[in-house]
Amino acid sequence: MFEQLKDWLIQRGLSASLSADLVVIAEILALAVAAGLTNLVVKRILHRVIEPIIRRSRTTWDDAFAQRGVLDHLAHLVPAWVIYTFLPATFVDHPVMQALVSNLVEAYMILMVTMAMAATVAAAQDIARQFERARRAPTEVITQALRIVVWFVGGILILAALVDRSPAVFFSGLGAMTAVLMIIFRDSLLGLVAGLQIASNDLVREGDWIEMPKYGADGDVIEVGLLTVKVQNWDKTISSVPTYALISDSFKNWRGMEQSGGRRIKRSVHIDMTSIRFCDDEMLDRFSKIQYIQEYIDRKLKEVREWNEQHEVDERIPVNGRRLTNIGTFRAYLESYLRHHPMILSETMTFLVRQLPPGPTGLPIEIYVFSKDQRWAYYEAIQADIFDHILAIIPQFDLRVFQEPTGSDLRHLKAAH
Repeated sequence: MFEQLKDWLIQRGLSASLSADLVVIAEILALAVAAGLTNLVVKRILHRVIEPIIRRSRTTWDDAFAQRGVLDHLAHLVPAWVIYTFLPATFVDHPVMQALVSNLVEAYMILMVTMAMAATVAAAQDIARQFERARRAPTEVITQALRIVVWFVGGILILAALVDRSPAVFFSGLGAMTAVLMIIFRDSLLGLVAGLQIASNDLVREGDWIEMPKYGADGDVIEVGLLTVKVQNWDKTISSVPTYALISDSFKNWRGMEQSGGRRIKRSVHIDMTSIRFCDDEMLDRFSKIQYIQEYIDRKLKEVREWNEQHEVDERIPVNGRRLTNIGTFRAYLESYLRHHPMILSETMTFLVRQLPPGPTGLPIEIYVFSKDQRWAYYEAIQADIFDHILAIIPQFDLRVFQEPTGSDLRHLKAAH
């Protein structure tokens, strides 16, 4: 047909060379129109036939491929293939132009295949996230590494197509560039190794609460990537931690606490040691009316009395024999109070009310228990309510809380003199 067009142009008085050029232009336009029509037909089939079938199917993996655009990238191959197929006939008299356009089309087709493969990797990650075991693995690290490999290989193939050389030439030259590549991809390689170690040891998952003060991270892990782990801190800022730092440095993961069903309360109240003394009859009578320790008072008084009688103790001197103290009774009250608290796990987890070594700030009485509610705000409220009560009840045992002198104390002292 185009030869007939050339003859027709020559008959109309045009020169042979000009006629040949016009025929080439017509062939290019025809080829472009054919490629455009092919692209239109393929896209219409894709959007009106294939995608509705995918949406109606019961499986979900095909939805992931469609959403990631795998089919869209592959659809671009068809018009490119049309151009590539008819290039020899179009540029039969222009071998240089044919080689140039052919290289460009080959590079374009490789680019589309590369993009389709990268999208396939992303779709595979989306599918994997639907399974519990896969969510525990650092799928983001693996998929990012695969995408780097795909684009690296695709880039070399595209470059080889553009310069019309064998890819083996470029791959053989990589051996000499190993040191340079190691420097360029150092963080990626470290991140990949760290990601595999994180997965095998189950160190970090998305959603874990971790603390890493060195990097200012204290919050929930929102992404475990090839190069960085993103942590959303409690103030809603985002901290980026190098993935390999989770292997080389130390960090705290609160997942164990969240899975245990309880959250630790560990706090002390410091007692002024000058307020500690033996209990007299008036104090014992008053303490025996406190419901939480009525049984304790009765049991301890009987135990002390029997021990003193057995050892013929002279009770006229307080230091002789055994006696109850206000600090010991206070500890017994705290233990009973906490065991009756509805939000404290007193049977299944560590439960301690203990004395710590005395020091310049008095005698510490430490509460070491676990709250049933792990939610931050509720946990803090439970802890505050407990210590509100403790601080308010301490004077009832004739004890005083230790506190450094304040400006008010100094003013009162000055006024007294």
